[in-house]
Amino acid sequence: MAANEIHVGDLTTFELTVYDGDSVLDISSATTKQIKFYDPTGTSSTKDASFTTDGTDGVLEWTATAGFLTAHGWRCQAYLVMSGWTGHSDVHKFVVHENL
Repeated sequence: MAANEIHVGDLTTFELTVYDGDSVLDISSATTKQIKFYDPTGTSSTKDASFTTDGTDGVLEWTATAGFLTAHGWRCQAYLVMSGWTGHSDVHKFVVHENL
């Protein structure tokens, strides 16, 4: 397996850490946990995410399903609904590499 590369068709688990400035945000009270993906054509899809642990570490995850990832540049960001705060995380960019 290639280190730090995502390839077309991979069943990769995406983990996003949500920050408030430089500090990890405790997202354990989130009632909505989603990761929004934007494919290379700009089409968006929203996936229900789960906590990697209990959410106090600010980390949520979603595992790609077969056929989800296509080649080239992608973007993603978390969306959360919590008591006292609702909003989006920073946008993260990643590349999906073609296979031989």
